[in-house]
Amino acid sequence: MKTAFVLLAAGVALLLALPVLLSQGLLNAAIQMLIAALFASAYNLLCGQAGMLSFGHAAYFGVGAFGTVHAMNAVGGAGLLPTPLLPLAGAVCGLGFGAVAGWFATQRSGTYFAMITLAIAELVHSLAPHLKGLFGGEAGVSTMRMPAWGFDFGSTTQVYYLTLAWVLLSVALLYLFTRTPLGRLAFGLRENSHRLRFLGYDVHGLGMAVFAISAMFSGIAGALQVVSNESANYVVFDPGLSAAVVLNTYIGGVKVFLGPAFGAALMTFFGYAASDLTQSWLLYQGILFVLVMMFMPAGLTGLVGTTGQLRERFGLARVVPLALLAAGAALLLSAGGVFLIELLQRVFSQDYRALVQQHAGSPWPPVTLLGRAWAPGAALTWCVPVMLFAAGALLAWLGRRRLAALAAQEQGGSAQAHVHADAAATGAGRGKEGLA
Repeated sequence: MKTAFVLLAAGVALLLALPVLLSQGLLNAAIQMLIAALFASAYNLLCGQAGMLSFGHAAYFGVGAFGTVHAMNAVGGAGLLPTPLLPLAGAVCGLGFGAVAGWFATQRSGTYFAMITLAIAELVHSLAPHLKGLFGGEAGVSTMRMPAWGFDFGSTTQVYYLTLAWVLLSVALLYLFTRTPLGRLAFGLRENSHRLRFLGYDVHGLGMAVFAISAMFSGIAGALQVVSNESANYVVFDPGLSAAVVLNTYIGGVKVFLGPAFGAALMTFFGYAASDLTQSWLLYQGILFVLVMMFMPAGLTGLVGTTGQLRERFGLARVVPLALLAAGAALLLSAGGVFLIELLQRVFSQDYRALVQQHAGSPWPPVTLLGRAWAPGAALTWCVPVMLFAAGALLAWLGRRRLAALAAQEQGGSAQAHVHADAAATGAGRGKEGLA
């Protein structure tokens, strides 16, 4: 517990120091990471803790965003709703719309619940472009941050600290909610809703309350997006945003409270960094999600717990080589995959095909990758990913073999300890018989 508190304090201190450490461009990316982290945490309240998989949570993010942009234009960031308190408008809008949508959605469970949430989100997304008075049509609705409380909110740094304050407060409230009786009952919804109903609880009302609270914090995330961008477009209702929060939540890990926030921040930064480097960054994101679900169903934060369990079982000295083998295998396999994907992307691109047609009858032109030219028709070019995959697979095999050997040694030592214990017990019994 003390270690977790120290790590949490260190993380907050690092977040507070980011404006000093980062450029303005990276600070903008940090704002988007914080917003995505809050959105994923709000979604995890519904999905991870209450066990209700929603495919349309962008609807409540978008409603909070448009509620805030209209509030900014209506009150001008002054009066009872100054600029620092504008996310309250997103919270109210998200809560109200979430309560209405949740009443319908929680009438059913499982797949039917997921389909209802998807239908509600698609309905809002399809209606938004046609309701120009409310959503502004294709252009959306623009606004401007106004000074308040001695701040002009004209710099990225001030917007960052405002976003950070709301995110930390919201995540803290979400955590405190999980410690309340209602939050504890949310876990019961996930584990066994029939038993809750048998015990006399209003399962529908409980599910609706959790849904509305999740939508409220999603609305706060949408409000912070508007405060940052000073505009809102119906694109915030896009199904891709609903899909992204699902991916981010599960990549981070739904069983750890801060897992979805970590996954959302990581994937947001990945998109920010990789989108400038490659056109295939969405493909990498999808591959990462598939690999995490196949080999790490507990998410990336589950690696911490798994490493801790291995250290307790085998000791740090034995776990370090195992971790190095796993890291080396992951690095080599990733390098091989990146090389192959980028090579194929360049070979099958329209520009390259046009270049091949211009030099018809000649060998295929070389492809520039990793700072050097590679001939697509040369066997050596395709041997590079093959060798990387082979080396990564070898390290992975060695790691699995070492883990199996450690487990066998543990079982052998446990069996030997049982034999010695049985022998000692037998000897003690014979001693008692001799004395008798």
